[in-house]
Amino acid sequence: MDLTLKLGTVVETKKPHPCGGKLWEIIRTGADWKIKCRTCGRAVMLSPDELKKRVRRVAEENDD
Repeated sequence: MDLTLKLGTVVETKKPHPCGGKLWEIIRTGADWKIKCRTCGRAVMLSPDELKKRVRRVAEENDD
């Protein structure tokens, strides 16, 4: 799967967050990527490889 992820893109993860949410918004890119849960607001930092492994699909594209 070829993922082109940008700031503001909303992705769905394979496993849910403990709060029950599966939708995450990308809020920082670079050497580490920061994603924020759309349900509870918790932010998590992941490496690009780890993020691509956890993503099931892109839910909403950012058209900037």
